[in-house]
Amino acid sequence: MSLRKASILKLASSAFEMDLQVLRGELERGADGQLTVNQRNLADWLRDFEGQEIVLMAASLDDERELPVRTCRTCGRDYSEHECPHCRTARIRLRGR
Repeated sequence: MSLRKASILKLASSAFEMDLQVLRGELERGADGQLTVNQRNLADWLRDFEGQEIVLMAASLDDERELPVRTCRTCGRDYSEHECPHCRTARIRLRGR
């Protein structure tokens, strides 16, 4: 599994743990022209959020690009995930989250 795919799935897991709505599956267009993910109609799914300000993200798990290496502004270590794993571990250990 590529590091990009692992990071996307970790981000989705974090969203799920926050009790956010997460869909995973192949995006398909039915004969009626409606878009679905895992046979869940996207228009119906989004209807639950009507009238609310939302953030909508989509990421392809087929994307094989490498993640850029960044330097943590706190500890100075290089990392390529969505956050520094060293600082995340320290934060969890010290704050419990």
